Amino acid sequence: MFDSIAPRYDLLNRVLSAGLDRRWRNQAIDALGLSSGARVLDLCTGTADLALAATKRISGARVLGVDFSSEMLRRGLAKVRAGEHARAIQLVRGDASCIPAADGSVDAVTIGFGIRNVAEPGRALEEIARVLRSGGRLAILEFGEPRIPGVRTLYRWYFRYLLPLIGRLVSKHQSAYSYLPASVGAFPPPAEFARRIAAAGFSQVQAVPLTFGIVYLYVASRR
Repeated sequence: MFDSIAPRYDLLNRVLSAGLDRRWRNQAIDALGLSSGARVLDLCTGTADLALAATKRISGARVLGVDFSSEMLRRGLAKVRAGEHARAIQLVRGDASCIPAADGSVDAVTIGFGIRNVAEPGRALEEIARVLRSGGRLAILEFGEPRIPGVRTLYRWYFRYLLPLIGRLVSKHQSAYSYLPASVGAFPPPAEFARRIAAAGFSQVQAVPLTFGIVYLYVASRR
């Protein structure tokens, strides 16, 4: 499915989020509070937007991007090579439940809208804890649901009806953008997911609502 929608994935991200996806990624990178030269793992990197944001916002950062979709990675690689930070980003095909990185080898891990697509999120969180150094930082962006009643009603209508329609028309894939609201609905609520992050070996876990709670930014430190 992800290979099939890769050609229109970036366009749909911009359109369906009204361009807010860039702001959310920048907020995630800034929340890490990393120093110059940090080593970052961007898990479920897709077309490498978050990996690219890391190199632009963290001086001297080196980023390893990992994803299971070869077509997403192919398009991400083209973007990386066309940019000014090509030498700072390495893209690798891999599994979030068995991360191709050594123990304690990175200063931070980021995931942009990908943790809900992992078959075993708990195992992925344990793997993230393994590859992070002690005190290393984690930032996860994931969809949520607005807390304001009127905004929540409008958002539910958009997310369940209009978004899948636009996604089908643009991506030419019949099920991918129906899968999106279904997967978000099956994902744990913020408080529960924050508890799961803590149970995997993290402290100072925060679930920060962005844009009325449409998206949540989960930030934590490796114990």
